Amino acid sequence: MKRNAFIFFIALVFLFGYTVVQISQYSSDKLTIVFCDVGQGDAIFIRTPAKTDILIDGGPDKSVLDCLSHNMPFWDKTIDLIVLTHPHADHMTGLVSVIERYKVLSFYDSNERPNDEIYALLMQKLADKNLSARKLARGNNFKDSSGMRFRIFWPRLKSSDEVKQNISNNDLNSLSSVGILKFGNFSVLFTGDAESEILKNFAAEIGDVNILKVPHQGSSGALTDEILEIIKPELAVILVGENNRYGHPSRDTVELLKKHKVKVLRTDIDGEIKVASNGKTYWTY
Repeated sequence: MKRNAFIFFIALVFLFGYTVVQISQYSSDKLTIVFCDVGQGDAIFIRTPAKTDILIDGGPDKSVLDCLSHNMPFWDKTIDLIVLTHPHADHMTGLVSVIERYKVLSFYDSNERPNDEIYALLMQKLADKNLSARKLARGNNFKDSSGMRFRIFWPRLKSSDEVKQNISNNDLNSLSSVGILKFGNFSVLFTGDAESEILKNFAAEIGDVNILKVPHQGSSGALTDEILEIIKPELAVILVGENNRYGHPSRDTVELLKKHKVKVLRTDIDGEIKVASNGKTYWTY
C-alpha cells in the first residue's frame, strides 16, 4: 500500500514538474517560427507572444502533426489561423489530418479552387467542422495583441483573370499566396511557391526583410539578383526533402544566395528550423 502511494506521489511530482516546465516554455514574450521538417513540401508553424497559433501550409502528409505536437503546449488544441498558400499536394495534404486533430478558427486559401481529390477532401473536413475556406488576397491583414502583423501581397482579388494576362506560365504556383510577417523590427517573407516572376512585381514594396522563405523548394528560377538586391535577406530557409527526385534546391539558387551573402538553412540538412524574435533581434535554434 505504501509502495503504491509512493509511486503515485512520484508520478504526481513528475506531472507537476512537467506542467510547470511546459507553462514556462510556452509563456514567452517572444515570437516563434518553426519551419517544419516534413520532407518535400511546406509547413510552417508560428506562435506569437499573445498565444496566437498560425499554420502556413501542411506539407505532403501527416508528419506535420509531429511538428505541431512538440511545438504547441499539450493542452492547446486550437489553431487560430491556417493559410493554404496554394492547393498543391505537397502543401495541403497534411492539413486534412490537422483539421481532424485540432480545432481551427479560420481557414484561408488562394483564389484557385481545383478539381482535385485531396482538395475536395480538405473542403469536406472543413465543412464537417462548420468551417469554410475564405479567399486570401492582397490587402488581407492579420494581427493580434502582441503587435504581430501578417500582410498579404499576392494574389490579387481577381488574380484568376489578371494573372492569365500577365504571367507566361499560368499555373497554381503563380497564384501562390505571398505575405510578410512583422513583429517589431523583425520581418519574414513567406512566398509559398510564388517564384521570381511574381515576386518582382512587389519586391520594392516589401523592402528589406530579415528572413526569406525561399520559393518552391529553391527550384531554378525561384529568385533573381534583382529581387535579392531589393529585399536583402540575412537568412534564407529552404523547405525541401532529402534526396528528392526533383533535384531541389537548384544549385543556381543556392549559389545565388551565397553570392548575396545570405545565410542558408535547409530542412533536408538541418532538420526542423526554429526562429525566435523579441521584436528587436532574432536567433535560430
